Amino acid sequence: MAIDFSATRSAHDDSQSPIGKGWVQGVALVLIFGFFVMGFLAYRTYTASMPLPERVVDESGQTVFSGADITRGQELFQGRGLMQYGSINGHGGYLGPDYTADYLRRSADRMADEFTAAGVPEVHDRVVAELRTNRYDEATKTLVFTPAQVRAFDFMTRHYTTYFGPEAKRNGLLSDVITEPRDVRDLTAFFAWSAWAAAAERPSHDYSYTNNWPAEPRVDNGPTADILVWSALSLIALLAGTGILFAIYGRWSQRIGWHAGSSPNLSYRQPGEVVLTKSQRATAWFFAVVSLLFFAQAMLGGLVEHYYADLTSFYGIDIGEILPFSLARTWHLQLSLLWTASALLAAGIFLTPFITRREPKGQHWLAYGLLAALALVVVGSLVSEALSIFGVIPEGTLLSQQWEYLDLPRIWQILLIIGMFFWIAIIWRGLRSRLRSDSMRSMPWLFFFAGLAIPAFYAVGLLAGSDTHFSVADFWRFWVVHLWVEDFLELFTTVMVAYIFVLLGVVRQRIALGIIFLDIILYSAGGVIGTMHHVYFSGTPVEHMALGAFFSAAEVIPLTFLTVEAWTFLQLGSRQQTGDSKPFPHRWAVMFLVAVGFWNFLGAGIFGFLINLPIVSYYQIGTALTANHAHAAMMGVYGMMAVGLAMFALRYVIPADKWPEKAARLSFWCLNIGLAWMVFAALLPLGVIQLYHSVNVGYFEARSLGFLTEPGNRLLDWMRMPGDVLFIVGGVLPFVWIAFVGLRSFFQHRESSDELPENPLYTELPATTTPAGDQAAR
Repeated sequence: MAIDFSATRSAHDDSQSPIGKGWVQGVALVLIFGFFVMGFLAYRTYTASMPLPERVVDESGQTVFSGADITRGQELFQGRGLMQYGSINGHGGYLGPDYTADYLRRSADRMADEFTAAGVPEVHDRVVAELRTNRYDEATKTLVFTPAQVRAFDFMTRHYTTYFGPEAKRNGLLSDVITEPRDVRDLTAFFAWSAWAAAAERPSHDYSYTNNWPAEPRVDNGPTADILVWSALSLIALLAGTGILFAIYGRWSQRIGWHAGSSPNLSYRQPGEVVLTKSQRATAWFFAVVSLLFFAQAMLGGLVEHYYADLTSFYGIDIGEILPFSLARTWHLQLSLLWTASALLAAGIFLTPFITRREPKGQHWLAYGLLAALALVVVGSLVSEALSIFGVIPEGTLLSQQWEYLDLPRIWQILLIIGMFFWIAIIWRGLRSRLRSDSMRSMPWLFFFAGLAIPAFYAVGLLAGSDTHFSVADFWRFWVVHLWVEDFLELFTTVMVAYIFVLLGVVRQRIALGIIFLDIILYSAGGVIGTMHHVYFSGTPVEHMALGAFFSAAEVIPLTFLTVEAWTFLQLGSRQQTGDSKPFPHRWAVMFLVAVGFWNFLGAGIFGFLINLPIVSYYQIGTALTANHAHAAMMGVYGMMAVGLAMFALRYVIPADKWPEKAARLSFWCLNIGLAWMVFAALLPLGVIQLYHSVNVGYFEARSLGFLTEPGNRLLDWMRMPGDVLFIVGGVLPFVWIAFVGLRSFFQHRESSDELPENPLYTELPATTTPAGDQAAR
């Protein structure tokens, strides 16, 4: 499978010689194994997660609160944006407390004070016995609270009445965000249930339903043997896997990856020479919208960070009543997914005509229809979320806010899925002529299947409804957060990048297919089951943690491979030998793709592995280390990928003499330097400080607002400002300018064709032509 560029062949001439069946069988085995295990874990999630009682009663049988109250409290937690402010079982926002840990600590202290006042000996042991003893009856689905637990519940109800009422403003929430007594009581019931599961021991085990999370000495919660053992085994798996990778790479380094023996003799068609179709020109609108969403998302990120530095004022403006933290973070997270995904959809539409060299009539009108549908979903979901957080829309409805990362109200989730299936129909219509003639193991079919996985796996999120049991909802929503984002979006972008180099003539289709199938195997071997590292402490049984920890360690291995290949990739893309003086036109698109490799290794690999170790996650979940990984991985990988693909497409939409080269250079360096500043000047050091405080003092203390707003920690938040300014002003705004130059070019240059030349992006020079040497990309 050695890469041989010595012969000049068409980008499509080996379409009838697809990759061998062994590769397909390898991918099938990895995926079958991964999803078989995930099916088993799904069964265990439904049957062995922390139980949701139908009734919680006192010792006389009087109802304290019901399962329906818990579920409604969960819906309020989502609908009023509290999950974007604080967290439950470690999952949610980072400004407010984790309410599981908060309720557990405060109720335990309340019970200890009561026992001390009553002269009870060995108060600590009595508190531990009260909270760790499991009084849930599976047969009747009834949970019995002791008198002290009932009084603690009443105490916590009064506490949260004040917390969400008169004190809400100074806690970083909307003024009097929740004041109805029934609402407060149902919220308290939800928190009480999660805290009970965090302390009560599983039947026949000596640890709680949440694997003894959070670390809480008041109830003797500490790391379990499983947490320690599987952390050690994860490290061994990483070391062993990396060693095997380098052994294989050393033996077959010239037969796998981007390595090339020699460069082809090509002349790249320059911008202005490349013929575009109507649908390709229509993507200029997509990228203009993408750039505006990116700008809005970055500005909201700056506002969210400002709340940490100054909780009650935005340079003297009381913005908290207009755009509260919970709403700003909701929009910030949602837009991060929407603008990157929209860029990938646009890139798919742009590449399709190059693959088939022709376009069906009316294809551009379908593209415009998709753009209008996306705009409707974006605007509609943002408005619905605001109305939900402000309490205009009732909780638990089709229009109320949902779980974190899946914040789109259910109606907009459904419409977005329909829109993405409409997009794959556009792709299928464009590829139809090639799909009829090519093998199902060829690049066009792989492009189609990779695209089809995007709406299919996003649709899994519909299984996590606002009233779904917390453990079950966490299981399914992280299929979207992890499998959809980190596996199938990664697969589609890998296919697109490989296809770009095929279309540019620098790799053969068989080599590109080998790279893609190798990536699928490497990513899926750890990535599918590794999804479970998100649910260590979500009330799922211990096998989720064991398998999630072991296989998530394997996710770092392919990122190591990509890092080793990064230099070869850079040389392949940005310094190509051609037969004339025409330069390689995609220097900055390739540079963004190289940045993807760097941030993939650092943000997804190193920072991800750091927090995925069970023993580290036990103390840091829901702290700045989580945000550090999220920023470096989401923006560093998918953000840079989206901008790089936009640069590739816009390079052909914009005439050569109008191309803003300086803006592209400025955007690249400022986005990367600004992101590095955010990570290394603020998020990483703050996360390490929080982790140390959590281990040394306590998780409850590390998550407290008082600790986050200490002068030293606030200084770190202020130190992030230069990076934010550089990122937005020097990185995002130049990209916005490039996108709008592309839109202006759309209006000024309407030439298009439904038929493209055989090799749309290059011409082959005769073999006897003397190469002009390496041409540096400009």
